[in-house]
Amino acid sequence: MRRVLCRSCGKVKREHLEFLADNPFYTKRFAYYVGRRCRTATIKDVAKELKLDWHTVKELDKQYMKAQLAKAGKPKPNVIGIDEISIRKGHTYRIVVSDLAKTRPIWFGGKDRSEQSLTEFFDELGKPKSARIRLAVMDMWKPFRNATQVCAPQAAILYDKFHVMRHLGEALDQVRKSEYGRMVGKNRGFIKGQKYTLLSRRDNLSLQGRQALKALLVANKRLNTAYLLKESFGQLWSYEREGWARRFFENWKAALKWQRLKAYEKFAEMIERHWDGVAAYSRPQNKVSLGFVEGLNNKIRVIQRRAYGLRDEEYLRLKILTSMLPEL
Repeated sequence: MRRVLCRSCGKVKREHLEFLADNPFYTKRFAYYVGRRCRTATIKDVAKELKLDWHTVKELDKQYMKAQLAKAGKPKPNVIGIDEISIRKGHTYRIVVSDLAKTRPIWFGGKDRSEQSLTEFFDELGKPKSARIRLAVMDMWKPFRNATQVCAPQAAILYDKFHVMRHLGEALDQVRKSEYGRMVGKNRGFIKGQKYTLLSRRDNLSLQGRQALKALLVANKRLNTAYLLKESFGQLWSYEREGWARRFFENWKAALKWQRLKAYEKFAEMIERHWDGVAAYSRPQNKVSLGFVEGLNNKIRVIQRRAYGLRDEEYLRLKILTSMLPEL
């Protein structure tokens, strides 16, 4: 590599060669190979395999991921998904925004899960692109809704089905706990240790789990009622007219009468308060895949667990933003 004396500034500069990586001891092709290996392996394993320093592998991986983002281009989302992830203990959160049409994360940042932190995303996106957003999928966290209504008022708010069903699962678990406290003697044996049997989908249970579930529901009438109500509530997202969805919800609420399921009554009140965001899915233009945000969360947890936690937040940001991009 040649060094030349610049006549205009009088400094000695090094010749730039396109095929070299940011680290001039390695080529871009080798850097991209290291980046591809780091998609499925830890930095430590790749460093050991290639006999490189740990920090060298990390920097080459960073260059690879930055090249992936450059090739993907700047996002222009129409449908976004908003969620938060925990990056360390002590309620330390960051916000992840995804383009649900392109099925890829497009922003990671903020200092917490506040309204101000989400506003940073819209500021970076810019007003013209924010005005293109027609639908925002999120959980029922109020700061997310407020920030979206201020920065993208034209966007419809849709509450994520998985977060809604999680609240219903928590209500079912409260019923289970109250019934366990109410029962005495042998009747407690049917409930003890069956939390995940009761909360899991029947299709995901083993034969032994299905048998335990059947015995539990036969033994406790109130839990049987609560379980059937939970399973039927998922039907709400199958309607294509808001009026039909509303009629179903009214019938579901009516079924709670005289059942003495206080946790379910509180859940129904919560759905009533957030009805517009729940019923938005019944409109044909809002039929988007709701599983991507949860799938991305699982993938992020795998990235964090594989590295036993990532202290370099910029590296975590690059890992998340490139997790759904194709290899170079």
